[in-house]
Amino acid sequence: MCINNNIEKIPSGLVLSLERKQRSKRSKVQVHRLTSRKGCEEKVEKDMELKNLKLYLENKSIIEENEKLRKKASLLHQENLALMYELQKKFPHLDSFSSTLVHKH
Repeated sequence: MCINNNIEKIPSGLVLSLERKQRSKRSKVQVHRLTSRKGCEEKVEKDMELKNLKLYLENKSIIEENEKLRKKASLLHQENLALMYELQKKFPHLDSFSSTLVHKH
């Protein structure tokens, strides 16, 4: 009740003027907050894009290295088979032993 009595004593023009000032201050603060949030969101988005690009490039590099290693492994396997064939030709009596080794790996 005390508050209502004080408002009644203040001229209505002054109350409207104070309300407008408060509203304008609020809207400026809200606009500022939206602007700073937007700037922050843009920074976070750019940071995420940069991290994503770095991970993409790292992944691409790993995939390329993996392909090189697969080719190298394939060549080593072919070389191993060729050596096993030569070994079998030189030592036919080791045929059962060498075929056991080939099938285990």
